[in-house]
Amino acid sequence: MLCHKFTKFMTMRAEDFVGYDVSFLITNFHTEAMYKHKLVDFVITFMEEIDREISEMRLAINSRARQCAKEFLKSFS
Repeated sequence: MLCHKFTKFMTMRAEDFVGYDVSFLITNFHTEAMYKHKLVDFVITFMEEIDREISEMRLAINSRARQCAKEFLKSFS
């Protein structure tokens, strides 16, 4: 769900990232014009960063939900 929300956020603001998109369409022209190992390194680095950001967002959401639950339950005691 977080990945879907993040992708939707990035897609909605694609106009702000002129020339960039969330998808990675790598054609044979790209692999012929670029160093393959650098292209692979870029994709791996990008995926690691996205995974890290999603993990951070997940932790933040869980922390926020815990705080909300505590505040809600205080009203019953």
